[in-house]
Amino acid sequence: MSSTFSFQIYSSVKNIPSSWDSLAVTNIFLSRDYLEILAISAPKNMQCHFIGMFQNEELVGIAVTQYIDLSKLNSFGERDHCLKTIVRDFVFKNLSSNVLVLGNNMLTGQNGCYFSQKLPASEGLALLKKATDELKKIFRANGTKIHLTIFKDFAEERVQYFKIPEFNSFFQFTTQPNMIFDIRNSWSNFDDYIADLSKKYRDQYKRARKKAEGISKRKLSLEEITTYNSRIYELYMNVAKNAPFNTFYLTENHFKTLKTALKDKFLFYGYFVGDELIGFNTLIKNGKDIDTYFLGYDEVYQREKMLYLNMLYDMIGFSINKGYSRIIFARTALEIKSSVGAQPMDMFGMMQHSNSFINLFVSKTFSYFEPKMEWKERNPFK
Repeated sequence: MSSTFSFQIYSSVKNIPSSWDSLAVTNIFLSRDYLEILAISAPKNMQCHFIGMFQNEELVGIAVTQYIDLSKLNSFGERDHCLKTIVRDFVFKNLSSNVLVLGNNMLTGQNGCYFSQKLPASEGLALLKKATDELKKIFRANGTKIHLTIFKDFAEERVQYFKIPEFNSFFQFTTQPNMIFDIRNSWSNFDDYIADLSKKYRDQYKRARKKAEGISKRKLSLEEITTYNSRIYELYMNVAKNAPFNTFYLTENHFKTLKTALKDKFLFYGYFVGDELIGFNTLIKNGKDIDTYFLGYDEVYQREKMLYLNMLYDMIGFSINKGYSRIIFARTALEIKSSVGAQPMDMFGMMQHSNSFINLFVSKTFSYFEPKMEWKERNPFK
C-alpha cells in the first residue's frame, strides 16, 4: 500500500473533516446530517466510528463502522423457536456477540464507504482493514474483545478488490439479495406501470386496492410523528420482533430524530382506519434513488387489508410520479417485492473471526446459521 495514504478514526461526527460531505454528495447515508442521526439515536447496542482516508492532507475516502453488542439483545427475533434457533442464539451470544461492521447494518447496500478516484479500491480496502485492526485495539484497551469483523454489502463487481493479502483469512459470504426496482423511462406516471403489468398481476393490484377500502393514508409532519410516537414504535416492534433474526432494535425516538434532521428528505406515511394509526412506511430521498426505510403495521389489518402489498404499490406510485430512477426495496419479503417488479441484486461480504481456530470453520458453519433463502422470483410484466 502506498505510504502517501493514511487514515484517521473519529468517535464523534463533530470531529470529522469539514470536507467530508464533498465525498458523501452521492449518498445521503454517508452525509454528516445522517451520521449525526446515528450519533443521537443509534440502537442501544450499537456504537459508531467514522474513518477519514487521506492522500497526504487531502481527504480521498470516507467510511463508517458500527460496533454491535449482540449480548445486549433480549431476543434476536421471536418468530422461530426451534432447536437450531436456540443453538444459534447461544453461539452468537457467547462466541460472536461483539461484532465490528464496516458498513451500516441498519441498511441494505453499500452505504459504508466511498473512495474518490485518487484512492484505488484495493488500496482503500487495505487501508480500511488497517483501520478496523486499530479499532479492535481501541476496543480491547477498553475491555471489549471483538469476535467478528465484517465488511458488508458489496456488489459482485466489487468483490475482486478484496483479492489482496489483507483479506486472505476472511470468508466471503452472501445473504439475502437487495431487491431493486428499476423505473422504466417509458413510465411517466403510475398508470403506465399498471398498464405494463400482465393480467395476473393487474388483478393482484386490483384485489389489493379493493381490500384496502376504508384505509386512509397521509404524509405525517414532525409534529404528528411526535404525537403518534408511542404507537409508531409499537407498530415497528410488531414487525421487528417477528423477523427471524435481528441484530438491533431502533430507539423509540428514532423516526422523530430522523425527521428533525433530514426534513423533507425523509417521508413518513401513516395509514389510518378512522383515527387509529394501523401502519406506516418511510422513504428517504437519496439522489436519483428512493430508499425504503423501516415500516410497521398492525398484524390484523395487514392480513385483512393486504396492507404491506398496498404500501409497496404506494411507494412505486410515489417514485414514478416524482421522477426517480430506482427504488431500493432492501432485503426481506423477497417474493412479494418480486411480484411488484423488484429484481434481486446479490450482495457480498467478507467475514473474519478473531479466534484463528474458530475462523477455520466460519465458512462451514455460516450456512447453518444463515441458510439459503428459498423463494420464487416473479415477473409481473407483460
